[in-house]
Amino acid sequence: MAKHNRYQEENIHNDQVRVFSGELENETDAAKMIRHKIARLYEDEPSANAEIIEARNSRPRSKHQQFMSELSRSGKTMAEIQTEWHNYYSSLSDNEKHEVWQEFYDSQSALTGQSPVNPTALANRPALIAEHKHQAARPKRAKTIPDKRTPKEISGAIRDKVTAGGKIKAKHNLQSLAFGLGMGTFVVIIFMFSFFNQLIITPFIRPSSVSADTPIILNGGGVAPTPTPEVIIPKINVEIPVTYSETSTSEAAIENDLEDGVVHYPTTVLPGQNGNAAFFGHSSNNIFNPGKYKFAFVLLHTLVNGDTFYLTFNDKVYVYKVISKTIVPPSDVSVLNAVPGQTATATLITCDPPGTSINRLVVVGQQISPSPTGNATPAASISSGPSTTSLPGNGPSLWSRFIGSFWGKLISLVAVIAAAYYLIFRVDRRFKGLRGSLRAWS
Repeated sequence: MAKHNRYQEENIHNDQVRVFSGELENETDAAKMIRHKIARLYEDEPSANAEIIEARNSRPRSKHQQFMSELSRSGKTMAEIQTEWHNYYSSLSDNEKHEVWQEFYDSQSALTGQSPVNPTALANRPALIAEHKHQAARPKRAKTIPDKRTPKEISGAIRDKVTAGGKIKAKHNLQSLAFGLGMGTFVVIIFMFSFFNQLIITPFIRPSSVSADTPIILNGGGVAPTPTPEVIIPKINVEIPVTYSETSTSEAAIENDLEDGVVHYPTTVLPGQNGNAAFFGHSSNNIFNPGKYKFAFVLLHTLVNGDTFYLTFNDKVYVYKVISKTIVPPSDVSVLNAVPGQTATATLITCDPPGTSINRLVVVGQQISPSPTGNATPAASISSGPSTTSLPGNGPSLWSRFIGSFWGKLISLVAVIAAAYYLIFRVDRRFKGLRGSLRAWS
């Protein structure tokens, strides 16, 4: 066809050259030339007579096609045509409706050149239409333009982008890394100090080292009596009030009283009575916890046999000499009992190591002044021994108090949910990628 068109164009061009060059002698020759060109242009077109014969011999219209043809030439509006066609179609039987659809698909196949649809497929027409809509709704994939750069060029482009055109050097990356590590370390230190400072600052604590209320030592080496019951340990510069009013042995009650000083354990004897008087004090507690005596017995471990400490009670001063120092587990409540072979003793107890509740440091002192021969006999309930099963320890840490609070529980719950969601999301994404890889491989 293209060759034929080029042939016609060349002939027309040659005729035009002949006209303008004067080769044609008169107008008659020019008219003949034009008629000849028109005949050549339409020489491939079918004749009108042949088309009329073909139309007469064509397939006759069905009644459905005839109804639609007459309806389309009726001059009615599109809405009226649609309404009448709908009413006509609704009145047809199932077989006639089948004929309508078959005629429609036949006409479509004639226009598109595709094979006609099998009549049995018409039963699945709703599914076919839904699938067609689904395919049409799919977003078209953008054409992927292949990257024709070499690996070296790609590497150079990435390096240029990462280094901001060469402005960022290796030292800048090291500075950024050092800054990140430094800030992370600072945050960790603040976090650790906030929750566990009772362990960190214990070595730097020196109780009462700058206090003006130092123990008053008399000329004879004794201590002046005070109106407030106290425990006085000159070697470690300790002078702390003692609470004798507690009657409960619960750990919560003891820990609450430890905020106000040293606590006398209620199931043991009092100073001036025969037996063992036990006293509990903090070695180290979180500085954010309430109370002024968080480090009362932090240096108690420095006492050795022969050192002395004092208890003031009922306007009297009782002097004790250290005779033993041991470390026991919290379950060893026998340290509250009377010391074998001793008439009157006082036992100072604190947590060990300082800042923890792992063990208990027990320092036992023998009463040397006044003479225990003048001591009173304790009540029968006290002399029968302690009823507790565990020695009290340090108060709750900041961490345990935070976890036990409403906000601590809420934050912990949110953190657990977020961590679970993150793990599930990652696992699900990895399994999806694995399934996709398996499908692609298979």
